[in-house]
Amino acid sequence: MNTLSIYRFKQWLKEGESPLALTLFRIAKSIRHFELPTPRLINKVLYGLHKTLCTQWQAFTHLIFYVPAFKGRLESYGKRTLLYGGLPFFSGPLTMRIGNDCRISGQTTFSGRTNSDNPTLEVGNNVDICWQTTIAVGNKVIIGDNVRIAGQGFLCGYPGHPIDPTERALGKPELDSQVGDIILEQDVWLGSRVSIIGNVTVGEGTIVASGSVVTKSLPSFVLAAGNPAKVIKKLDVNALNTIKEEIRYEA
Repeated sequence: MNTLSIYRFKQWLKEGESPLALTLFRIAKSIRHFELPTPRLINKVLYGLHKTLCTQWQAFTHLIFYVPAFKGRLESYGKRTLLYGGLPFFSGPLTMRIGNDCRISGQTTFSGRTNSDNPTLEVGNNVDICWQTTIAVGNKVIIGDNVRIAGQGFLCGYPGHPIDPTERALGKPELDSQVGDIILEQDVWLGSRVSIIGNVTVGEGTIVASGSVVTKSLPSFVLAAGNPAKVIKKLDVNALNTIKEEIRYEA
């Protein structure tokens, strides 16, 4: 029976009005939705077993494979590196350095511009880079200490294509004028799906709201939002410094 015949049979089974089609369809549904009548206690035990096995396997592969393999791609690295969800994807001639206590999702992409001399990504201490984040380094991207980048962030140091449609159709790379550095100073927090374009500095302690597109530099200790991102309000620097001092004292 070829693929077309199978498709037609399925359509007849789903849409047929004859007693035979209706009977066969009910039998197929009952087989498809068959369940074992397991007690609730057994269900909980099986789920606990599943979580335990998955957690132990993830810890094992993290320890003996993913972290060592990740460090093998780095120029330098600090202590207590944590990867979760696998190994990040690397593209291009990227030099990457990270500090201590960095937590990085395995569903992350790091790329370096092919036409740059030495595209470099510097990541400070105590930095979170969450799932499905992409960091495209044109020349330089610097991420300061205590920075938080939420899921699906995009740091675009180079676009990958020229503006001119003819050159783009010919597969030529972007122009040097389209490439820019990105600097996230310490304590910056980027919400989910924040995009940052090259030639931008985000000042210390600034928070960028989810879904924003940052096309110009932002000052320190402000809340910014929108497309393009604009300053919404200033943050209370004294309150932030008090919190930081309390954290240092408790540590």
